[in-house]
Amino acid sequence: MALIVQKFGGTSVGTVERIQEIADKVKTFREKGDDIVVVVSAMSGETNRLIELGSQMQQKPTPREMDVLLSTGEQVTIALLTMALNERGCPARSYTGSQVKIKTNSAFNKARIEDIEREKIANDLTAGRVVVVAGFQGADEEGNITTLGRGGSDTTAVALAAALKADECQIYTDVDGVYTTDPRVVDNARRLEKITFEEMLEMASLGSKVLQIRSVEFAGKYSVPLRVLHSFKEGPGTLITLEDEDSMEQPLISGIAFNRDEAKLTVKGVPDIPGVASRILGPISRANIEVDMIIQNVAEDKTTDFTFTVHRNDYQQAMEQLEETAKELGASECEGDNKIAKVSIVGVGMRSHAGVATTMFDALAKEGINIQIISTSEIKVSVVIAEKYLELAVRALHSAFELDQVPGGEG
Repeated sequence: MALIVQKFGGTSVGTVERIQEIADKVKTFREKGDDIVVVVSAMSGETNRLIELGSQMQQKPTPREMDVLLSTGEQVTIALLTMALNERGCPARSYTGSQVKIKTNSAFNKARIEDIEREKIANDLTAGRVVVVAGFQGADEEGNITTLGRGGSDTTAVALAAALKADECQIYTDVDGVYTTDPRVVDNARRLEKITFEEMLEMASLGSKVLQIRSVEFAGKYSVPLRVLHSFKEGPGTLITLEDEDSMEQPLISGIAFNRDEAKLTVKGVPDIPGVASRILGPISRANIEVDMIIQNVAEDKTTDFTFTVHRNDYQQAMEQLEETAKELGASECEGDNKIAKVSIVGVGMRSHAGVATTMFDALAKEGINIQIISTSEIKVSVVIAEKYLELAVRALHSAFELDQVPGGEG
């Protein structure tokens, strides 16, 4: 008997008919003798509908109240799925995040899980029930409802799998695995049989929408076997696992990630003195805005131009904060661009191969694509380009690294 945590996203539970199909799938697993914990998202479109309702009440909705509002989406799904399971003679019980004691910090809209109480779930499993848990949510020390941010149901599922020491965490979605890049952009993108936690972490952080980054962090930290599967098509999916040190040869590049939701901000003519980076980014960080890529250029007159990128949704707030800081520092001007995109190549094989970045830059140059910012790490190279060239860049890189070819030994 195995303990499996299964997560179903918004499109998987988007209609009553689909919820009933999920109930059939869960029942089949239960009849095999496995213990099952199911984590679900809100029905597709529901979270956006709730956000719109909130914005009709307040121009800038109160974060605490938005979490109270948004958490209701998943509450609908857990009740419906549990009813469907019970109707099929499969005993089940539903819980919201706060009921099952998923404890988080108090960062409304972007909360992080701190602890999960296992006793209630364990008792239900022992009694032969399927446990259905609302994803994306929890509660802080004071009992306030919190949400984990977009894609937070993935994090809920992996955190539950870690807490319960599950045998596998299965993420069911509308794709049948992790691909070398988005198949909607590159027709011959290839499904990967497996990918390392490290590579998936980079892919998730760089814009791959298959899994949320915090879910991959949890899985890697606690070595939770993670598998991405299609909700309604049979197949092996993609296994996300530890790096296989016995592998004779890792593929040079595993995938290409990209993110359209980027914005770039620059403050010019900043005095080049110690601590200036902290003075610029400190207020941005305190506003709970995540900064991604950073570049600094020092001019001959001992001033510096400081550029950084943020999520496009945070662009306006970050620019307002930057303009305040620029006045304090005596900077000459601030400028921004919210029509940029980030493209990244990812692969553990980079560790043992030189010239990867050169191949990337050559491929982009041949297409006349200008690189605005470059960032590298041990297993990735990222560039910022104009958004209008994004799909051209992805196709060019996919071809340059021959990602449509199955590497020797895979499968």
